Amino acid sequence: MLKVALIQQSNSSDLALNRKKLTESITKSASEGAELVVLQELHESKYFCQKEDVQNFDFAETIPGKATDYYSKLAQELQIVLVTSLFEKRAAGLYHNTAVVFEKDGSIAGIYRKMHIPDDPNFYEKFYFTPGDIGFKPIQTSIGKLGVLVCWDQWYPEAARLMALAGAQILIYPTAIGWTSNDGEEERKRQVDAWITIQKSHAIANGIPVVSVNRNGHEKDESSDSEGVEFWGHSFVAGPQGEIISMAPESADANLIVEVDLNGSENVRRWWPFLRDRRIDAYEELTKRYLD
Repeated sequence: MLKVALIQQSNSSDLALNRKKLTESITKSASEGAELVVLQELHESKYFCQKEDVQNFDFAETIPGKATDYYSKLAQELQIVLVTSLFEKRAAGLYHNTAVVFEKDGSIAGIYRKMHIPDDPNFYEKFYFTPGDIGFKPIQTSIGKLGVLVCWDQWYPEAARLMALAGAQILIYPTAIGWTSNDGEEERKRQVDAWITIQKSHAIANGIPVVSVNRNGHEKDESSDSEGVEFWGHSFVAGPQGEIISMAPESADANLIVEVDLNGSENVRRWWPFLRDRRIDAYEELTKRYLD
């Protein structure tokens, strides 16, 4: 069994405080036996994509850079595999939303650049992020092959499937998702239920566990165009049949330590051989935008 830690926290405009909170939670999780620690999307700062502001590009860092140096040392000191989520400055005017995975020795095991980029009220990510260009490739680590994707990617079964077909043993989604002030109570429930259901479906369809780590708390919209976003927490782990193993609360910081059986997929895929029965000879039209 693999002990996985999910770090769900609220963030502020104080970058040093955000990192301090994270460090304390990561260290505590490692002391409790976690071998794999997963952080939420863009964990260094508030979710700055609520408005389009060129000054926010100052949050970005190169990879390698100061942030990767910090988390590299932490992973090495604690002897953990650590999944981080950073705002990458690849070149002047070229930025990505990038997950960086650190091995237990502090080396960078691999990166994943977010492929699906949303552009909705309070989530203006297309202004900041260039879509990823390295595809859906699992990252090999000492604890297994990690299928790391990021937030909006979690709505796309194609992304999960391609990771699974490339040998991912677990799907991991650093996330920043929440409600806007226009969402009533019924709509809020529908959104959370849909968010959980789609990710559980990825676990079921591919016969592998899913780890999803969201942030929580209210973050003000600095543009004053809205009342901001209430991030809905609910970080969770689902098993290879979609069963919820553990889930964090909606509106509180939480460190979940969860035991995940990466070998359970073998039996599940024997019972439900979805990969065997795929009609790969009949899926050509999936690459089309729409069938008119």
